Amino acid sequence: MFNALIRKLDCSGFLTEVDRVTLQKVTSRRREVAPKRDLILEGDRPEYVQVVLSGFACRYKLLRGGQRHIMALLVPGDFCDLHVAILGQMDHAIATLTTCTTVEVSRSTIEDLTDNHPRITRALWWATLIDEGILREWLANMGQRPADRQIAHLFCELHVRLLSVGLAGPSGFSMPLRQVDLADMLGLTPVHVNRSLQELRAAGLLTLQRRWLEVLDVDRLRTFCDFKTNYLHLTPRVDGLKT
Repeated sequence: MFNALIRKLDCSGFLTEVDRVTLQKVTSRRREVAPKRDLILEGDRPEYVQVVLSGFACRYKLLRGGQRHIMALLVPGDFCDLHVAILGQMDHAIATLTTCTTVEVSRSTIEDLTDNHPRITRALWWATLIDEGILREWLANMGQRPADRQIAHLFCELHVRLLSVGLAGPSGFSMPLRQVDLADMLGLTPVHVNRSLQELRAAGLLTLQRRWLEVLDVDRLRTFCDFKTNYLHLTPRVDGLKT
């Protein structure tokens, strides 16, 4: 059975077949969640770690005026904060953006994985470091790049992240996110997002039809927005840690 979490953690280079069987068991009790549903709210006491196996979810905060700011995009294979269950309350909310398949992993299961499965633990460390790298890149993206390059950079990142778990083609991927979602991720208005998408299309960099985003020239788009894959850490260390 396809398992996006295993596909993602396999990229770390740490997992064995026994580890994959363990992770398959951990993620066997799945549920489907409709779009625009909160998985957990700011202020809630977290008891489970959420894992996204299909669809797109996000971390977000609501500002006083009701504006939503999306701080992270969660794609298939992503944990929603590995160590969140040690907190007394959530400082942000997690919600689905599209229909998602998720798994709730209990605190005791996380403790068992980290206490008794060292190679899984290292793969989880690796995944956490990637989350931190993505956050740093998003901050640089919003702070320094103009809108069209911000959007192009996000699309390049999504392409690589989805490709790594087998959910993208060589030059395209399913893109069900709305322009308002992109605006909330990038700190832009929906009008500005729409205008920037039109500019990227007019420049011959991409097309977006029927919720499929096709990059017409991957290298050219990456050069345009100064995208580098290094912060996604998808090349395992050849001198990986021993058990």
